[in-house]
Amino acid sequence: MSEDKRKVVIELDNVKRDFKVGDEVVHALRGISFKIYEGEFVTIMGTSGSGKSTLLNQLGCLDTPTSGEYYLDGTPVRKMKRSERAILRNRKIGFVFQNYNLLAKTTSVENVELPLMYNNKYNARQRREAAVKALQAVGLGDRLEHKSNQMSGGQMQRVAIARALVNDPAVILADEATGNLDTRTSYEMLLLFQKLHHEGRTIIFVTHNPEIALYSSRNIMLRDGKIREDVVNENIVDVREVIAKLPVQNDED
Repeated sequence: MSEDKRKVVIELDNVKRDFKVGDEVVHALRGISFKIYEGEFVTIMGTSGSGKSTLLNQLGCLDTPTSGEYYLDGTPVRKMKRSERAILRNRKIGFVFQNYNLLAKTTSVENVELPLMYNNKYNARQRREAAVKALQAVGLGDRLEHKSNQMSGGQMQRVAIARALVNDPAVILADEATGNLDTRTSYEMLLLFQKLHHEGRTIIFVTHNPEIALYSSRNIMLRDGKIREDVVNENIVDVREVIAKLPVQNDED
């Protein structure tokens, strides 16, 4: 499909973000422009100080540009009130964090229901049904009533991914989502992200690990607050092939 016919989910137009530190002004983002289209699996990479975390906060509607504009699913974000951004964030973005950010004393299904608590389109029964469906989609249909202390790291991250999916967001925004997992479990999470990509989900995976770019459809590299590289991956590695070559583990994921 040609670019002009694809739906634009994310658009940054000359986004700059400055911070005042004492008497100095730090230019964290120095004019970032790109579009992300529906169904892309994009990695955003950069070392410490590259502007990666600042860009993540822009994409997640946690912060707004000093100048320039950010459009999320066609909606301009910069001049929104904080409360308006919170509603937009809840409706349009599914977050997946490195540390899972699950509520410890609640079950898997209750954790996944959380984003829907702020959406008046869902009643209690509909929230439960949507949460169960999301957990089944990530392979946890048999762990609905398990709490965090009854699950492995990989299972907790699957719950976090289900929570990100439950609101049917425009984009899934993952922040170092494999950073706390062992090698095999990391690849299993990447396999799940590839599955979601093949199903048409739009995914942005922010990471410092350059290997992740092998498995995504496009890679954006930041350095010193600017885009240094933006390339399409013509040879996406199938994570299943990597997992098949790993040593067999006896531990249950």
